[in-house]
Amino acid sequence: MANHNLKTLSQVINVLRERGITREIRMTDDKQFILQETDITYQPTDLSIIKSYRFEGDSNPDDNAVLYVLQDKNGLQSIIIDSYGAESNYTGEEFDNFLRSIPINEREDFILE
Repeated sequence: MANHNLKTLSQVINVLRERGITREIRMTDDKQFILQETDITYQPTDLSIIKSYRFEGDSNPDDNAVLYVLQDKNGLQSIIIDSYGAESNYTGEEFDNFLRSIPINEREDFILE
């Protein structure tokens, strides 16, 4: 995983939006992983991680996050944001298990400098 200390989470999200990646996959209360603003649900095997960006808070170690760029089997790209530390997005192990089960196929065209 490349470490992009020079960019903030919001800067990377804005660059991805410019590339047409505007939707996030979120875990629902019933542990389903759904693409925002759709009724598409995913299993880890439906996706691959094509890039990940790690962010570490300068002033507060609780401000840590990883943004994953994903692509599904139909070529649709989206993101998952995993905040960790005291401000974790999700509790329980379902979210972590889902992320760990997604195959990684990093692509160089998502290196942002």
